[in-house]
Amino acid sequence: MSAIEQKTVTADEAGMRLDRWFKAHYPGLGFGRLQKLLRTGQVRLDGKRAESSTRVAKGQVVRIPPLGVELQANDQRNAKPRSTKLIDDDRQAIEEMMLFEDAHVMVLNKPAGLAVQGGSGLKRHLDGMLEAFTDQKGDKPRLVHRLDRETSGIILVARTRKAAQELTKAFRHRNTQKVYWAMVAGVPKPRQGRISTFLARSEELEAMQVVRQGGDDAQHAVSLYNVFEQSAQKLSWVTLKPVTGRTHQLRAHTAHIGHPIIGDDKYFNIENWELPGGIQNRLHLLARRIVIPHPSGHGVIDVSAPLPPHMQQTWNLLGFNASDYDPENDDPQDEGPPRKR
Repeated sequence: MSAIEQKTVTADEAGMRLDRWFKAHYPGLGFGRLQKLLRTGQVRLDGKRAESSTRVAKGQVVRIPPLGVELQANDQRNAKPRSTKLIDDDRQAIEEMMLFEDAHVMVLNKPAGLAVQGGSGLKRHLDGMLEAFTDQKGDKPRLVHRLDRETSGIILVARTRKAAQELTKAFRHRNTQKVYWAMVAGVPKPRQGRISTFLARSEELEAMQVVRQGGDDAQHAVSLYNVFEQSAQKLSWVTLKPVTGRTHQLRAHTAHIGHPIIGDDKYFNIENWELPGGIQNRLHLLARRIVIPHPSGHGVIDVSAPLPPHMQQTWNLLGFNASDYDPENDDPQDEGPPRKR
């Protein structure tokens, strides 16, 4: 670049720190050099001096002085990524998970056993697989919430930064509905209720524990449940609605009321309980449905996921039919007194 350039901040970039805006557009520009350009007034925002931490707004104009080799780095970033078998395989896998997509969001049906994000010893995870959808600007779709590795079902992915902001805001303000299906041991009584506890992580157990209010790291957690169908007194098809979004909340809450989820290797706490024949010892928890305002501001996203194979096998064995469920009438409602604090 041999001349001064003026760039306008787009709607999707609104709210970004100025240094991050530069990193997105000019990845070859070092932080130290950017600081010098800002300090000497060569970089300006709407004609005024700015700092690296300044948040940009839609429509603002950034003055960029001649940067030389940085333009070449940006051109390389904008080039289409080299096609590889791994990228093709990841793209195909994501497309097979797709329940809904548009220019703003993807709704995926995550299979049980696939981790959402990387961790110790994990080579393949959903966040990494989304690299296959990186666009020509170098932007990758963004996860806006998580599911446990062995939980199957709905997970939202934002295609743009603006969509990620709006979806995250909807989760933070609890302006969303999430409904899970689970198979639990026994039959909860009453058949419909509200579980309200405080949860904190136990490093010793590597799990969440119910604790007293005011304890270290104690977080209030509320879940609604409804028994939809049962098999004698042995098993129940339960629908669950997390009002709050704590780690392992539904798994810890069902165990707390004495009806842990089948196949839960962390929270199943009934001694000498035998798994009925024909049922796989895998976590029977499905993120079944999500209802959330569309990040564009128009309408809502309302998507449901089918039972994963191991849960469908259990439903078939017990004679349960997923199509019997009516979400308008059978989703858990906030009625009745709280269960066990």
